[in-house]
Amino acid sequence: MRYEWLARATNYYYAIVHVPATIAFLVWLFVRHRDSYPRWRNVLAMLTTACLVIRYVRVAPPRFLPELGYIDLATRYGLSVYGPVGTGVSDQFAAMPSIHVGWAALVSFGIIAASTSKWRWLFASHIVITMLAVSATGNHWWLDGIAAIALVGIALRIDGWLRCRVG
Repeated sequence: MRYEWLARATNYYYAIVHVPATIAFLVWLFVRHRDSYPRWRNVLAMLTTACLVIRYVRVAPPRFLPELGYIDLATRYGLSVYGPVGTGVSDQFAAMPSIHVGWAALVSFGIIAASTSKWRWLFASHIVITMLAVSATGNHWWLDGIAAIALVGIALRIDGWLRCRVG
């Protein structure tokens, strides 16, 4: 790796950012935009459920294919969220869809939709950086992230449809 500092930063971003960012987003919504909170909470629940169901379709991440030039940054630089294959809470062959990208899309889209600040558009960078991080670390294919973003869109449509039916 030519830029070790960038590889390490990307690896840390992959391992650390998605859970605190999602929690901070939900707290921010609840405190500042309570009217938007139920919609995004519901989308998070639907997205996470869909990701957990789809994960049983086993898809190997790129990091398992070093012969194609992929590098497992977590193994090389530490801070792996996965243990040795066959151990730990996360199935290492459950790369599709990327819950990291799904939650980043939820946060980015939710902030853009709920906030009125001119700075809200900066949060679109979160999904872009996450998409780059999950691919650069070798943990996901691009399609894994695209599928997760599509699931956010589907969950938003379902939530909107249910709101029209009930309300």
